[in-house]
Amino acid sequence: MEQPELLTDLDVASTTRSVMKKLPEVTLAFWVMKIAATTLGETAGDLFAQTLKLGYFLTTIMLFLIFLVTLVVQLRSSRYNPFFYWTVILSTSMAGTTMSDFMNRDASAKYLSGGTASLGWGPQGLGLGYPTGAAILISILLVIFAVWKATGMTFQIRDIVTFRGESLFWSAILVSNTLGTSMGDFLSDSSGLGYAGGALLVTGALVVLVLLMKVPVVPNVLLFWIAFVLTRPLGATAGDLLTKPVTKGGLDLGTAGSSAVLLAVLVGLTAYAQVKERRTPQMTEREPVVRRAD
Repeated sequence: MEQPELLTDLDVASTTRSVMKKLPEVTLAFWVMKIAATTLGETAGDLFAQTLKLGYFLTTIMLFLIFLVTLVVQLRSSRYNPFFYWTVILSTSMAGTTMSDFMNRDASAKYLSGGTASLGWGPQGLGLGYPTGAAILISILLVIFAVWKATGMTFQIRDIVTFRGESLFWSAILVSNTLGTSMGDFLSDSSGLGYAGGALLVTGALVVLVLLMKVPVVPNVLLFWIAFVLTRPLGATAGDLLTKPVTKGGLDLGTAGSSAVLLAVLVGLTAYAQVKERRTPQMTEREPVVRRAD
């Protein structure tokens, strides 16, 4: 009589039952919440840096520290908690907005509107420009993915269950959101498409990715990460469309009002996800799974 085979932690990659999940399932609701979070990240980042005139330097430091706090809470959690997860997504979006602005912009009148002479204490920005800033961020993101691949850990977020895997995941998220901001600002400010045109272009690219999901030779993991990056410029262009003056092609709804509405939408969606998650049975951590050997 054959003996049953006991799966250990080494088998995590082949079964998702051995540990509690730490990250959400990728569904339509996931993408709706991602776009809401990234759009809010754009409007909230601009609210602190521009409307409240804290400047890119101070705001970047403040929002990066907030990101670290939210990340620690997420990493210390033993299971997937929608509020923890989406708070980190939001904090990476806000920090990514001002990190991108600080890298790419400077104190010239092109970036300082309304007769403002300066923004906050410290340097106004490095003035690298969108192409250079994007090239640097793409290089950093590729390095993160190369290190990730070298560890042999999965890129499938539903199977990421270790501290090291989650750390790499969130590093990639922070850089991708910063890169997405640079791409979105380039489309809005420098491409000639304007805010609405930039948003439509990114939306079209995302539709193409959805269609490519039906093509067997294209890995869905690759499509996921491309889509994850592209939803950030969609949020950036949509946020600019909501907040920028009508004379510049925006709707002039203001950063405070737009942020409040988007925050209400995101909190509502997260609360629904929290209720749904509580109704879903969770496996206990490191529960062994018995499988009969062939």
